[in-house]
Order: sequence, then structure tokens, then C-alpha cells
Amino acid sequence: MLMKIFITGASSGIGYALANEYARRYSNSNCIIGIAARRSDHLHELADSLQNQYHITCCIYPLDVRDSLACQLAAQDFIGKFGAPNLVIASAGVSRGTLTECREDIPAFQAVMDINVMGMVHTFQPFIAAMKQAAANGESARMVGVASVAGIRGIPGSAAYSASKSAVITYCESLRAEVQHYNIAVSTIAPGYIRTPMTEINQYKMPFLMDADEFAHKFADAVENKTRYQVIPWQMGIIAKIMRLIPARLWDYLMKNAPHKKRIEWDWL
Repeated sequence: MLMKIFITGASSGIGYALANEYARRYSNSNCIIGIAARRSDHLHELADSLQNQYHITCCIYPLDVRDSLACQLAAQDFIGKFGAPNLVIASAGVSRGTLTECREDIPAFQAVMDINVMGMVHTFQPFIAAMKQAAANGESARMVGVASVAGIRGIPGSAAYSASKSAVITYCESLRAEVQHYNIAVSTIAPGYIRTPMTEINQYKMPFLMDADEFAHKFADAVENKTRYQVIPWQMGIIAKIMRLIPARLWDYLMKNAPHKKRIEWDWL
């Protein structure tokens, strides 16, 4: 059976690891993977690697997920060439230390929300009509949103990121309820600390830090098992459940002297 996958944020980090994981899983088989990200040169290198190593078809889409028209055109091109995807993974995301007191951080707040939340909407929306038709014809259809444990409770110094990932969790829950009537499944995967360029700048201890390749393998297993919501790794899943139960007064006390994510110059703005 032809497997068709579309992944955003594929030029590095989690998206890059996921592209490699799915190419490996479907190597030497009838598989098409569309990869999207801002950096065209990285996408070309990844596509060449996947095609040469795993003998799958790989199609690149250089775009910024904040650009809804670019996402629409990419989806139209993919559907026109290959039909509706069986799996769409919205993994494009950014993080930056932010402080509400700093006026210069306002553009960073806007960019984080636009990329992490609206970028996911822009990714999923143009595929839904075609996926509804494919699902009606008996094909598998699933959308996966990459959230974060940071979206469970507000983390000091990471207000933009925590808020965006909290929005992703509830957005995917709403979307799952909306499209279940059409046999389109929606999964939310919430990573803990994953070793990527995004976490390299963190200057504090990251419990249960996991390599991106290992995360991608567990991610694909969870999706294959039709999970609705899962935290990876499982140890962070336990911590996430505890975090939800902590009273606000105690959470404030625990976070009073918590380390903050470093505020740096950022080229996404």
C-alpha cells in the first residue's frame, strides 16, 4: 500500500528525526514523504539522503508555516501529485526565553505564537478536505500535532513557549472532536526534553533528556498504536500528570527561583 506522509519543521530537530524514522520504516517500499521547512538547502540535503539511503520518494517544500498561502500551495501540490496524505505531522516549532516586562520581547511572543499555533493550523487546514474524501474511501488519515510538556503549566521565562504549547494541546483536542466524524484521527504528542538545537542553549539540568532519533522511534510507535495523547518519554508523562495536580499556590512557590531559558538574539523575527 502506498504510504504518503507530510512533515513540517523537517530541516532540523524533531522534524528531521521524524523524516528519517519514517523513511527507515518504509524503506524500499512504496512511500512518499513531503518535507517542509524554511531552509531550502537543508531540505535538499535531507531529501537526497532519504532517497539514496532508503529508496523512497521525497518531495521538498521550502516555506515558512506562518505563510498560510505557502502552506496552501504546498498542500495542493502534494495532493495533486500523490493524493491525500495518510499522515500529516505538524512539528515546526520554535522556543525562546521571553519576559513580558521587556518590550523588545513582544515580537518574539508574536512569532512564537504564530509559528507554534497558527503554523499548525496552516499545516492541517489545506489537507482536511482531501483527507475526508480519502477516509471515506477507506484510506487511513491521521494528523499529528507536536506539543510539549511545557504546555502543561506556565514555566517562568518561557511564557510565550508555554502558552503556545498549551494552545496546541487544546487545539488538537478540539480538532480531534471535529474531524472524528470523517474518520480522520488526530494525535497529540508532547515531548519532554529532546536533544535538539532548540534545547542546546538551555543552561539548566534537563531531566530524562532523550536523543531525537530515539524520540522519533517512540513517536512513530505511538502514532501507529493510534494514541490520542501521549507524553514522551514516559517518565515525563508521570511528571506531567503530577504537574497538573499541583495547586497554584504551591506551583508559584516551586517556580519562584526556577531557572529561566536564556534570552538571545533570534533570526525568526
